[in-house]
Amino acid sequence: MKWCVGLAVLLATIAMNPIARAADPRYPDWPCMQAKVPEVSLAAVWAGPDLDEVSGKWRDDAAVSALVPRLAARRTPLDEAETLIAEFLAGAGASKAPRGRMLFAGLFETLNAQRGSVMSGLERITRKQRGAADAIRAATQAMHALQDTTTPDPAKIEALGNQLLWQTRIFEDRHRVITFVCEVPVAIDQRLFALARMIQQGME
Repeated sequence: MKWCVGLAVLLATIAMNPIARAADPRYPDWPCMQAKVPEVSLAAVWAGPDLDEVSGKWRDDAAVSALVPRLAARRTPLDEAETLIAEFLAGAGASKAPRGRMLFAGLFETLNAQRGSVMSGLERITRKQRGAADAIRAATQAMHALQDTTTPDPAKIEALGNQLLWQTRIFEDRHRVITFVCEVPVAIDQRLFALARMIQQGME
């Protein structure tokens, strides 16, 4: 039967899947090979002037609040972002330094929030995967019980096999999503660092 092959693949996938074996016991739901860093340290990405005076004020500035989401969006190429930053700082005149600090304060808050949302989503999917693996194991045991009866019911076995194939497909699709999304926090870190350097250089 078709589901027999699918079931064998599924059991191998579950056995090799890292979800059940978190790399860091502090974060049992973290599924990525990359180490979990809950928050980006400001000092790790910003070597410019202190942001305390401008933190939280960027939303009240129409130009900054409009520019932050454009720069934060990964669909905006970095070379385009560099041009936008240069134009923004050139138009700030004597206020270039405080405006640059305000711009980065907005980017730091926005990208850190995006990063946290992605990481929380990954951990939610991990918990779903763990529950799905448990459900699949239970269904597999139920199938073995059906097969081991003195008078196996082919229709019930086939129905349960089809259910397992469907559960397998969902499990594997989520696993592929996790593998892809695990790269996103790193991409956000790299973008934040690159934008910080652009702003600092423009402020000089």
